[in-house]
Amino acid sequence: MAKPKSRSAVKVAAKKKSSARVTTKSTARKALKSKARATAAKPRRLRQRIAISHYREADFKTNGLRAYAQYRDLGVAAASGGLAQAHVIRLLGPCNPKEVSKLHYHDVEFQMVYVLSGWVKTYMEGQGETLMQQGSSWTQPPRIKHLILDYADNCELLEVILPAEFKTVELAG
Repeated sequence: MAKPKSRSAVKVAAKKKSSARVTTKSTARKALKSKARATAAKPRRLRQRIAISHYREADFKTNGLRAYAQYRDLGVAAASGGLAQAHVIRLLGPCNPKEVSKLHYHDVEFQMVYVLSGWVKTYMEGQGETLMQQGSSWTQPPRIKHLILDYADNCELLEVILPAEFKTVELAG
């Protein structure tokens, strides 16, 4: 027959067993967390570089998305490896609503616009008509339907879009 143990000996033995279980559990948790992190690893991004763009009138081109606008590329697409695009848009006046007021959306992850000069009146699904003036900014959720209703002859916008390459879909009016 085994000799009865003292209370303190029983407590020490119980503590050793429970700490052994905790160590086993935490090691198992660490392995699971480590495996989850490896599975959810972000895709490797291209190395980014600095982009500096100084104002030059000659940099405004008419080879952009809209015929009624000139675009000045700020070099962000090339510097970010296509992660983002940034350009200044100069809307050419006078505004012709028949030409500019076409409902569309962009298949993007992020879009932000800042009014550098003048004003622009927009329509965005769920927001309605909004007058944006110099100093105003807004974001457009992915694939939100929108259009330009009117703008000042001196309107210039800064637009930032992710990713740099995206599709624009014009909708029947």
